Amino acid sequence: MTAGGEVFLVQPIHPAGVARLRAAGLAVRRASAADTATVAAEIGDARVAVTRNAGLAAAAMAAAPALRLVVVHGVGHDRVDLAEATARGIAVCNTPAANARSVAEHAIATTLALARRLREADALVRAGRFEERYRLRIDDLRGKTLGLVGAGRIGLATAALARGFRMRVLAYSPSVAPARLARRGIEPSADLGRLLEAADVVSLHARLRPETRGLIGAAELARMRPTALLVNTARGALVDEAALVAALARRQIAGAALDVFASEPVPADHPLLALDNVLLTPHVAGASEQALAATAEAVAAAILRAERGRRPAHLLNPAAWRR
Repeated sequence: MTAGGEVFLVQPIHPAGVARLRAAGLAVRRASAADTATVAAEIGDARVAVTRNAGLAAAAMAAAPALRLVVVHGVGHDRVDLAEATARGIAVCNTPAANARSVAEHAIATTLALARRLREADALVRAGRFEERYRLRIDDLRGKTLGLVGAGRIGLATAALARGFRMRVLAYSPSVAPARLARRGIEPSADLGRLLEAADVVSLHARLRPETRGLIGAAELARMRPTALLVNTARGALVDEAALVAALARRQIAGAALDVFASEPVPADHPLLALDNVLLTPHVAGASEQALAATAEAVAAAILRAERGRRPAHLLNPAAWRR
């Protein structure tokens, strides 16, 4: 790749990243909408595409004959057609480190909101039902057990914050050596079921792969404690949403906090919206101002590195780069 190419933003990024790209002489253009039809119609002769949770479909790649690099703003790349990109010689990389702290803070914040019953407490005040406050079951995190499903950068950052509340931390993460977890004060769990049985809070940080799709289903929810909480800041498809709705409706588990969903945006008639023991946020765990700026800077750094002919960090399909 050589300097002077065009960067196409499927979704917006922080102005700090855009400014850095333009200062390097690159043209930056943004899609009018992030759906595949619009992106395919507008991507044109862009050489670089930047996407977030919208991903990039094969149809969009087919409409961009000059495309040579796709940069994912953040960690998750399951919505980028990696096989198609590799077949077309399009390198794909992500930026996994920049927003880890932000996602971890969101996981702990929503855990606190559930444990402290903040949603319900706010509703009591607004409804003039102040004296009903003593009916709320409010829990401390101190002494509770956090079960991490996945212990990559975000999982480890979440564990570090949880230890500040003096929580016991377990982790089920087959790809991470038990000794590495133990060095960080985390108890390795070789069995997901046992972690689910032991945890007061189950926090999901696994990558979405064929083997992890629907990882938390009816059988797994049945193994959780009736007072347990489920927090998902990773990928919506890790959870069988129908099974979760049933478990929450029956009070089989106490509550859940979800920042990600199988379908985004969430359909207006989704049964999750009718439940009072679930906290829902619109995929914003990694969207603090600081994280957005840092991630956009990482995106720009990856693009500029590739423009100079150097292999970008966190390359997901090395075969395409070699081509």
